[in-house]
Order: sequence, then structure tokens, then C-alpha cells
Amino acid sequence: MIKPLRRLYDWTLHWADTPYGPVALVIIAFAESSFFPIPPDVLLIALCIGSVRKSFWFATLCSIGSVVGGVFGYEIGALLWHTDATVAGYRIGAWLWGVEGHQFSPVADFFFTYLGPFGFTHENFALAEAKYNAYGFWCVFIAAFTPIPYKVFTIASGIFDMNFGGFLLASVIGRSMRFFMVAGLIRLFGQRIRLFIDKYFNLITVIFTVLLVGFIYLTALAGKHATNNGAAPTNAPAGNSQVEAP
Repeated sequence: MIKPLRRLYDWTLHWADTPYGPVALVIIAFAESSFFPIPPDVLLIALCIGSVRKSFWFATLCSIGSVVGGVFGYEIGALLWHTDATVAGYRIGAWLWGVEGHQFSPVADFFFTYLGPFGFTHENFALAEAKYNAYGFWCVFIAAFTPIPYKVFTIASGIFDMNFGGFLLASVIGRSMRFFMVAGLIRLFGQRIRLFIDKYFNLITVIFTVLLVGFIYLTALAGKHATNNGAAPTNAPAGNSQVEAP
């Protein structure tokens, strides 16, 4: 298993030494968002080191390819799970025009039929879908920015019928942040930063994400606490609106 992946890694990396490197970067970034196992960072780093001035251009290409690939992954999930998504792009149309509906496909029915006795029921799926949609933006953003497999969440977003606008926004922010951070580090420090990126970049993205989510959570908690403290008690007596007769 390791040897085939290593050959695939080397195959991905070799495009940096060809005139087709930027095109290969877009294609690999696209494919990695739904099925390809090698992250595009590998080729992005090599291209940025080979032409430091074009680092941000390569990051732009990588971001575009990855986000479009994410949309493709979203469609895979929708097409597999819903019969009302038999035409590619239906979920985008549903987002634009408000078309809703759940008509499960034969693939979904297979899971419900054979895994139902183990808890994979329509009711539990509906609960999971509601939870995913409540936190879907953060799930997609974290997967897009960190080493968590982004492809898993692109397909899951289609299966759970996540709001497409939220999915797209989370993908654009997360993927762009990741690839532009790589390009920015190489633009600033050149090749000497490569070993640092290889060894610590994924850890840095995880730490940054934990701090970001923690900060947002604490801010929301503080805001809620301030609102509760500032609100008048609901059972407090209203002010005297009438003057008692002497």
C-alpha cells in the first residue's frame, strides 16, 4: 500500500519539472477534493520554490482547482444519495431557486435496508443531517484548512444536503487560507522554509483552527453572558403607571 502511494507522490511531484506544472496543479487540486489521495500542497510547494515570484499565482490556481473540485465532490454526494439530483448541478439550482425535497436513491435505500437494524434508520439520518447542517460551515472550513481529508466532507455535504452557499463560502475561505499560507511562507523565506512546512505546517493549521474556533466560541459566550446580565428580569414589577388616589 505504501509503495503505490509513494509512486503516486513522485508522479505528482514530477510535474514541477515540466512546462505543464501549473495545469497539473489545477487538475490535481480538483481531483484531490473528491477522490485523489495526494494533497496538492506537494506540487504547490515545488512550483513555488521553482518560481518564488509566482507563488501567489500558483496559490490562486490551486485554490480555484480545489474549490471547483469540492463542488464536484458535493455533487457526487448529492447524485449518489438523492434521486432529485440526477442532473449534475441540481443542488446548485436548489440553492438558487429554493427547490427542496428528499427522494432517496437506490444507494441510500440499500444502506437504510441493510444497515437499518444497526441504527442506520431514516430517523437517525434526519438527526445526523440536522446536526451536520447546524455545524456544516465549520466542518467544511476545518477540513478545507487542516489535514483532515477535505474530500470526505465535500461528499458528505452533498449527502446531507448542506446549504450550498455555506459550503462554497467555507471551501473558498479554508482552501485559500491554506494554499496562500504555503505560498506566503515560501515567498518570504524561500527554499529554506520547505523542511519546516513539511514537518510542522499541518500542526500549525490545526493549532490555528483550534484557537480560532475557541476564540469565536468564547466571544459568543461572553456576548450571551453580557446580554443576559443586561436584560431586565422578566418577573420584575413594572413601574407605577398610575398614581394612587390619596
